[in-house]
Amino acid sequence: MTLDAVLSRIDTDLTGATDRLMELMRIQSISTDPDFAEHCQTAADWLVADLQSMGVDASKRPTPGHPMVIGHVDGDGPHLLFYGHYDVQPVDPLELWDRDPFDPELQETPAGTVIRGRGSSDDKGQLMTFVEACRAWKEVHGSLPCKITFFFEGEEESGSPSLIPFMKENADELRADVALICDTGMFESRVPSIVTMLRGLLGEEIHIKAADKDLHSGMYGGISMNPIRVLSKILAGLHDDTGRITVPGFYDGVTELPDDIRAQWQGLAFDHAAFLGDVDLSHPAGEQDRTPLEMIWSRPTCDVNGIWGGYTGNGFKTVLPSEAHAKVSFRLVGDQDPHAIRESFRAYVTEQLPPDVEATFTGHGTGQASVTETTDPKFEAARKALSDEWGISAAYVGCGGSIPIAGHFQEILDMTPMLIGFGRDDDQIHSPNEKYDLESFHKGIRSWARVLDAFCS
Repeated sequence: MTLDAVLSRIDTDLTGATDRLMELMRIQSISTDPDFAEHCQTAADWLVADLQSMGVDASKRPTPGHPMVIGHVDGDGPHLLFYGHYDVQPVDPLELWDRDPFDPELQETPAGTVIRGRGSSDDKGQLMTFVEACRAWKEVHGSLPCKITFFFEGEEESGSPSLIPFMKENADELRADVALICDTGMFESRVPSIVTMLRGLLGEEIHIKAADKDLHSGMYGGISMNPIRVLSKILAGLHDDTGRITVPGFYDGVTELPDDIRAQWQGLAFDHAAFLGDVDLSHPAGEQDRTPLEMIWSRPTCDVNGIWGGYTGNGFKTVLPSEAHAKVSFRLVGDQDPHAIRESFRAYVTEQLPPDVEATFTGHGTGQASVTETTDPKFEAARKALSDEWGISAAYVGCGGSIPIAGHFQEILDMTPMLIGFGRDDDQIHSPNEKYDLESFHKGIRSWARVLDAFCS
């Protein structure tokens, strides 16, 4: 059978596939540090050469930052686009690594064999699961099963400044029937998952100013307004006693979960006590009328990420500060408009300022939430393929974080994104000693082969 032969090839070539992944991992493609710009070029060149070795029409495309890698394979049936990123996070603090982050190796752990090194899980290992599935298919059948576009980015870990202009300038070339993204994980490290909800993001920095200089609290305390007092009151009022956010109009565009998705999430039997216990907490602190999974995946949030002002050094200084500052972020869901929320939040702050106090704001980016409808038959086909490979029913899940590329595919290219990943909760992405389970890599390759078969047969 077509699929059986491909799966057999994947199994016999696992060592070769792992060696190729570790070769890519040795390239120090840290996108945020200019000192590693040449390494990002090298990683792009490596991917172009690897795709070309499979007969893919691949090339490196320049941008104002790090290059994109684009590859095309013609064929019948659906047109699939696969997205991944070859850049990685910095390795600091280096002293917390057990070995050189860019000298990957296979390690035996109590839970099984892992691929240890920077980029193993985020995102080189995940990217290569799809590439290796295509390689096995090509080696067995001489061609790939349908039309495929490969789209690899080199700036995902540094804010993707070149991504939107590139997508707009090359929209006709990139547009396909569905966008496959492998930059997520499995639910509780065991349930294969398709992410259908991603939260958006809005960042705001507040600067509160009163007097023209710091004051002696013995002379001015009580009679003059303290900016920290003003800011503290504003921040404390962002949530009511039930955990709801009080910014006017904040919940405009927030939709309720469909009944079938709610039932599926309940069937996952999420252990929130263990989830919180892992970080020495015990009680859910969000909206009290929502389940823990709803709060993580489908409800918006408001969090104070930093607050400062006055004297914070060693010892004590009885200063009445002239300024106070805070950073506040919002995770957004559904059709919430980040620009409208930004204006409403600024008005909310400004309206609470007493005389002699002014506020200024610095915006730190916006991103719309991404919600994917699962009515396209490809979703159920992919879910069945994943279930068949992992031996457990795959689930449609949400994601508390933000993956902007999914929304860009929807907004810029009018494409449906499908997010399938094989990372695990303990992969330590962005942290020292990052790893990717060899099982995730192996079964991830097999999973993509099954998905290709389901889509293209």
